[in-house]
Amino acid sequence: MPKILITDKNRKFIVKDENKDVHTNFGMITAEDIKKAKPGDKVKSNKDYVFSVSEADFIDLYRKIKRSAQIIPLKDIGFIITETGLNKKSVIIEAGAGSGALGCFLAMICKKVYSYEIRQDFYELVKKNISYLSLKNIAVKNKDAKIGFDETDVDVVILDLADPWELVEQSRKALKIGGFLVSYSPTIPQVMDLTDRLGEDFTYIKTSEIMEREWEINKRKVRPKSQAIGHSGFLSFARRIK
Repeated sequence: MPKILITDKNRKFIVKDENKDVHTNFGMITAEDIKKAKPGDKVKSNKDYVFSVSEADFIDLYRKIKRSAQIIPLKDIGFIITETGLNKKSVIIEAGAGSGALGCFLAMICKKVYSYEIRQDFYELVKKNISYLSLKNIAVKNKDAKIGFDETDVDVVILDLADPWELVEQSRKALKIGGFLVSYSPTIPQVMDLTDRLGEDFTYIKTSEIMEREWEINKRKVRPKSQAIGHSGFLSFARRIK
């Protein structure tokens, strides 16, 4: 696992190669100091900034993946996990992989992830991010999901597409009875068209949006940070019942 350097301002820098100096806007840390440092040690830059040394966890690496399209934020990923009960036995499909952020995160939790992406450039980017995170249980396919999914009897299908209603039948065929269909959409008309298409094979559960407001804590000075993370998308949940 690579090392991570953390400043007192919680800025993080991944050490990709311990044989090279690390250059930051807080100064340069020599390769010699980095190689000698163990988790819990401190190193100092040439500008006298002090960094704490730790091993990089998955979340540290995840935050550094390459991005192209807008990714689903962590606040929404967490809601998907809790609402569908995803766990180490779960097998899921995602359609509209984009950068692969959702699929890669869920691969750390689930048994298997199958990721569909029609665009060649996005497909190549997803493969790079999978390799960067050293994930072995996610398979990405450069395939139009509207043609249909190869898998059946899966626990959850997640759609991050402009027209999710066009994949309701494909999702039904892939899901087990009791499996969840999740759709992530930026606008309510997309949600309306999806729910209209669900039919008798699904029971509609709900649509939600998740807001996040971070607080600044500085001794007795406590207040919300000036800008909250507001609307990112609507999450719609349905369940296959027959």
